[in-house]
Amino acid sequence: MLIRRHLHQPLHDALDHFRVVVLHGARQSGKTTLARSVTEQRGGTYTTLDDDATREAALDDPLTFLVEQPGLLTVDEVQLGGDRLVRAIKRVVDSDPTPGRILLTGSTNFLTVPVISESLAGRVRILRLWPFSEAERIGQPVTPVEEWFSTPSSIGRGQPEERLSYLERLCQGGYPEVVALEPSIRHAWFDSYVETVTLRDIYALADIRRKAALPRLLRWMAAATASELNVTATAGRLGLDRSTAVSYLEWLRTVFLVHELPAWSPNFRSRAVRRPKIHFSDTGLATHLLGAGPAMLAKPTSLLAGPLLETFTVNEVSRQLSASSARVATFHYRDPQKREVDLIMERPDGALVAIEVKATRSPTKGHLRHVRWLRDKLDTTAPGTFRAGILFHTGPQSLTVGDRLHLRPISTLWSPPA
Repeated sequence: MLIRRHLHQPLHDALDHFRVVVLHGARQSGKTTLARSVTEQRGGTYTTLDDDATREAALDDPLTFLVEQPGLLTVDEVQLGGDRLVRAIKRVVDSDPTPGRILLTGSTNFLTVPVISESLAGRVRILRLWPFSEAERIGQPVTPVEEWFSTPSSIGRGQPEERLSYLERLCQGGYPEVVALEPSIRHAWFDSYVETVTLRDIYALADIRRKAALPRLLRWMAAATASELNVTATAGRLGLDRSTAVSYLEWLRTVFLVHELPAWSPNFRSRAVRRPKIHFSDTGLATHLLGAGPAMLAKPTSLLAGPLLETFTVNEVSRQLSASSARVATFHYRDPQKREVDLIMERPDGALVAIEVKATRSPTKGHLRHVRWLRDKLDTTAPGTFRAGILFHTGPQSLTVGDRLHLRPISTLWSPPA
């Protein structure tokens, strides 16, 4: 069954207004399926540089390759075409500025590729496709997170799930090919996926001198998910020099295996901690690397359940924001007094929503003490900017527990209102 992606209409909208649209995201996140569907609907032509003959033609004579097809031309895995192809694209769309001329897809982050930002500035719209969100998997529309800033009733109450159900969801992950597989088969798929991404994508594109260190770093990042990134400590534990660790971490970001939440810093007198938080981009892959399953995570002594549920929730919010028209940036907060907020969503006008995630089935307003402190501080220093504080948890409770403070099941992010 073909699952309609939340990014389907935004992709059409981007092609209606921009000469070039880039659809990037992790390998096997569904880019090709979505790009093919949109290209067919618009009567365009689809090609992929994964095909040797097509890639040779594109590299040999990129201008002819680009102009011989009328209408929309979709080029899959464009990172294999290099700078020469991108500069040819610039020439083509400058001579014919019609919107919707070229759709590019790629498995590397084009925001980290200077030639894209420099050559196609003002001509390109870049969209990120994540693996499936839980809302997509069950056919629900995008959660209206932008409404949380103004309408408390929009913070839905959802349909509560058992704690084990949440753990099963996060162990499954969101890669389209994985969601239909039995748990016993998923591990083989994940093994092949890691080998493909590291050997094909990273080793082929990067200057990797210590290949054995990359899988170890990947497992370390899975174990460190939802924690602040200390590159020096990571390098020391893995026996790498700091510059090598920085380089390898950047490649893990470039191929979308991990992502970061920057530190949010208000204009308070107290100093905020500046390190970003690292999150593994798919909790299914993370639990595979850690050898963790739902039963193991469900044990009261599990030290992994909390961080993985935090990452799972942060990822779900990020997936939904990527398909939303809302201009919302995401951060985390921690200060030297160890006050922490797992996720801060902030609009350009400074309005924010603060989110905490707990693995507990028995949430209390005490779990929101740091969010409450942030609310009170902002009400004094920047009145009107704090709009809502939400504790997402694994229990059934949907309550308002104070001024702009709410308890909600994690399932609120995807289930229809109760």
